[in-house]
Amino acid sequence: MRDKNNGLYVKFMLVSFALIFALMVYGFYMTARPIFEDQILDKRPKYHFYMVAPNSVDPFWMEVRRGAQDAAKQYRVALEFNAPRFNDTREEIKYLDIAVTSKVNGIVTHVSNNEDFTALIEKAYEKGIPVVTVDNDAKQSRRKSFVGTNSFVLGEEAGKLMVEATGGRANIAVIMSSDVQKDTSAQDLKLNGFLNAIKDYPGMKVVKIFASKLGILSAEEITQSIINSSEKIDAIYCMDSVDTVGAAQTVVDFNRVGYIKIVGYGDTPDIMRYIDKGIIYGTVMSDPYKMGYESIKTLFEIREKGNASTFIDTGVKVITKSNG
Repeated sequence: MRDKNNGLYVKFMLVSFALIFALMVYGFYMTARPIFEDQILDKRPKYHFYMVAPNSVDPFWMEVRRGAQDAAKQYRVALEFNAPRFNDTREEIKYLDIAVTSKVNGIVTHVSNNEDFTALIEKAYEKGIPVVTVDNDAKQSRRKSFVGTNSFVLGEEAGKLMVEATGGRANIAVIMSSDVQKDTSAQDLKLNGFLNAIKDYPGMKVVKIFASKLGILSAEEITQSIINSSEKIDAIYCMDSVDTVGAAQTVVDFNRVGYIKIVGYGDTPDIMRYIDKGIIYGTVMSDPYKMGYESIKTLFEIREKGNASTFIDTGVKVITKSNG
């Protein structure tokens, strides 16, 4: 009988301890539940932003996207990125239209030289959706901010590189891109900046300015005509990464390395290889990662504070063999 009573006592104590433990867990849960719920809510994206780029395979725009994604994590926003695989203005416009129709909290977009972009930015403005333009601007629209590089300064830095490359004496050809997606006013500013940088060097003059068409082949044809001309051109300034590669390849093909100095734009693998081999003296470019990061940061500030600077200058990267 005594053993039986002891067994009942042990069972009673175990049940009591279990009940007390359950009550403690329940009490802790009820006390901590607001904290858990706040943590869950805190991890939810605060805004939904939409980014439109001209293509998804260019290393430049891949880096812009990486910067934007890092900023989205930092500022706790959901970021949707869309771009045609290769440059296609109509498809780019389609993605921008989707963003406006979807009533997202903000849009970051590249702008081609096309009036449809301005119309869609105006439509977004009417719907209360702030728009930040990146790389190319739409000055006539009601976009909130432009994130990119001062084109005049970009040209100036290229001019300084050309002075270094040639020792201040050169007959220069300039290859400008006629790509319809480019902002023509920005290209004019690059040219003016370049001319400003070399104006104090009497031995340097721009002999001819060419307009390239889409594709490397166009720059190759232009460079071939430069080599074959009687104007004794010994330096080339390219404003576009594709043209830079085309010009460099032609200089190699015609065995003119060392005779013709090249200053270009961009940091694609081909360009970096040409710089390393001394075929291209150096290049200048916008900072794509910073451009992507600052565009999301700026859009976040607009949503939080109601405004931001109308122009965010992301600076100029200068690349030569010594720092590449």
